[in-house]
Amino acid sequence: MKKQVIALTMAAIMMGSLTACGGSGKTAETTAAAGEAAGGVLTMATNAEFPPYEYHDNNEIVGIDVEIANALAEKLGMTLEIEDIAFDSIIPEIDSGKADIGLAGMTVNEDRLKNVDFSDPYTTASQVIIVKDDSDIAGPDDLEGKSIGVQLGTTGDIYASDYEETGSTIERYSKGFEAVQAMMQGKIDAVVIDLEPAKVFVEENEGIKILDEALTVEEYAIAVKKGNTELLEKINTALAELKESGELQKIIDKYISAE
Repeated sequence: MKKQVIALTMAAIMMGSLTACGGSGKTAETTAAAGEAAGGVLTMATNAEFPPYEYHDNNEIVGIDVEIANALAEKLGMTLEIEDIAFDSIIPEIDSGKADIGLAGMTVNEDRLKNVDFSDPYTTASQVIIVKDDSDIAGPDDLEGKSIGVQLGTTGDIYASDYEETGSTIERYSKGFEAVQAMMQGKIDAVVIDLEPAKVFVEENEGIKILDEALTVEEYAIAVKKGNTELLEKINTALAELKESGELQKIIDKYISAE
């Protein structure tokens, strides 16, 4: 009888271990895709080269999007896991099910909506132009015929591409600061990028500035796999709660000072 009890106990322990291992899966199908994986892993795809939304602080990835994702995961009863990949790989990662959500200062636009669904917006941003202090570029119209640096796959890349029709050359870099460095070295004339990272780049480098006139104004949202309405609804509900409680604004204010 004791042997039978011990055998049953061991079987229960083994089943528990298998369940725990299964709960650590990263795909959308095994975690948050159906919105029912309480206690599972919520995998966030991002590109941690975009301060203050996501960036490296020593060996840790931090920023606005990271804290928002952590708050969402907590509300969903899940643990957040971050995948730091190239920006233009984020949507394919979500589409393939390797990641559940994409947070990377990602703007909602028609091209992206063909491949993923987006949550309600969580903040508003703008695309700006960085130039050297002595540049003759004073606004968006002056970008015609110039060489413009962008981060590959970003909204800045999309909008700057329009200038190719006016004789401009678009130079694409894997990281935003690489574009800024190229401009400072005289390889390109300007950089088009989101306002908040632009502020960081200008603060950290002498001799460059942000033009007063923004190129565009846009909204950031969270990307999920197309058709995954259940997860999308849960994220929107959690976002609404974060907005109503003031926690969302508190996260943003922690990184972006009011001007």
